Amino acid sequence: MKSRDTDQMDNLLRYIDAYRGDTAVQRSGGSDPLPDIPQVAFSPVLDENVGLIQTLMGDNFDFILRRVRIRAAGGRRAAVFFLEEIVDTVEVSETILEPLAHFASFEPGEPGQDVMGGIVESILEAAAVAEQHDLRGLLEAVSTGQVGLLVDGVDRALSVDVRKYVRRQVDIPQTESSVRGPQDGFTEDEYLNLALIRQRIRSPHLVAESLNLGRVTSTVVGVVYIRGLAAPSLVHEVKSRLRRLDVDAVLESGYIEELTKDDPLSPFPLLLSTERPDRVAAGVLEGRVAIMVSNTPFVLVVPTEFTSMVSSPEDYYVGFPYGTIIRMVRYLALGTSLFLPAVYIAITTFHQEMLPTELILSIASAREGVPFPSIVELLIMEFLFEALREAGIRLPRPFGQAVSIVGALIIGQAAVQASLVSPLLIIVVAVTGIASFISPIFSMGLAMRFLRFPITLLGTTLGLFGVAVGVLAILIHLAGLRSFGVPFMSPVVPANLTDWKDTFVRWGMWTMEKRPSQLFKSGRRRMARGLKPEPPQERFRQGGER
Repeated sequence: MKSRDTDQMDNLLRYIDAYRGDTAVQRSGGSDPLPDIPQVAFSPVLDENVGLIQTLMGDNFDFILRRVRIRAAGGRRAAVFFLEEIVDTVEVSETILEPLAHFASFEPGEPGQDVMGGIVESILEAAAVAEQHDLRGLLEAVSTGQVGLLVDGVDRALSVDVRKYVRRQVDIPQTESSVRGPQDGFTEDEYLNLALIRQRIRSPHLVAESLNLGRVTSTVVGVVYIRGLAAPSLVHEVKSRLRRLDVDAVLESGYIEELTKDDPLSPFPLLLSTERPDRVAAGVLEGRVAIMVSNTPFVLVVPTEFTSMVSSPEDYYVGFPYGTIIRMVRYLALGTSLFLPAVYIAITTFHQEMLPTELILSIASAREGVPFPSIVELLIMEFLFEALREAGIRLPRPFGQAVSIVGALIIGQAAVQASLVSPLLIIVVAVTGIASFISPIFSMGLAMRFLRFPITLLGTTLGLFGVAVGVLAILIHLAGLRSFGVPFMSPVVPANLTDWKDTFVRWGMWTMEKRPSQLFKSGRRRMARGLKPEPPQERFRQGGER
């Protein structure tokens, strides 16, 4: 029987001292307050292993240690331990403890040789059982909700998967609602999210690989793609960017979005964040890669383009004329939310000659008595609007809606009556705020809200010339952005006219025979030719046979 060597024991003792809070050990061990658990082999003596486990995990109030004798192994002693709140205790009793204590038909061979194999093959009734050869692996498994099993005389351990999943029921997407289309949204459970994708893509080519990110949290991150559609270089790039993340915690997909985007200083979202399974499935079918993070309902899809941020899955569930009109309304609303305040300030301050005389007189009379310049009025109302919007989001839903609606009406009316702002400016701010809500992707709406202020300042200082400078700067910035190596403005820049069938307008479904050219260089066809619906060619005679 093997025993631990001296170096392993020294490393283990140092770790235990640091674990117990020995400041001298922590100072000598470097700046990292979380030393790694040493890879220490198990001892054949059960009591030694149990003592170490109790030292390292016994402080947890949900830690459970149960000693049992294996009847099938001649009454050999064993220990079962787990964290109570994240395992199914009924499964622990039915699939582990009862079979160990009562199963009597297993006849092991030499001590320490066939015991573990016999337990796995003949006694345990759990579906997933893994063998652990060192202390670190066993503790990491137990921390994720598995049950550890140690047997006297054996220098190995078993981890049995009987995890209890705390799941929220599938509900309507909260940030991407639609009238027509699926009404289910992702939840915080990565396995349930994967099931929602597999319900839509029932193919053996759908691959779901997992990584553990976060030195402390060990968050499960899934990489989902279709083998044969997703480019191997793209899959490799996604996994390499994820593996380089050496951080303490990954609590939400926003951590990964910020740490893996091509341009971290860009205000534009370069990864598509969505809680709609149909949107993820459509992206994967185009050759993209989905990144799922446990404990969040938002899944990332890469690479993405600017046009994807403006489109909605509902565009494809209605006829293409209606989908085109709705999409054009979104583009117009995005431009309105970004440029309307700046254009208003620029025209009323520098370019009054562009307006009809009647309108100029109306604006001047409306602003009579207002003590502030237009830019100060605008900033005051924008601040109040953003504050009401945040209050409506953070408060409980019944109170939030009341505060946002009543607050906007009362504050706006009071500000006009007190001659602090002009009525026309109230209209400008209200139209801008409504237009900013039309973005299907929340992060794109945030980008528009952020960029509106520097554009407004340019319009205040330089007039329409400043607005034109801001537009040019945004376009140059967008043209240089990439999302996992794919141009963010494709297929506009670089231009590819064949892919324009699904950009600013949405052509008929039968015309989009090929997948996006930026993702595929060959084998792009995704549907057969000639699928355009046509009326029957056969003419029927009145009263005759069909």
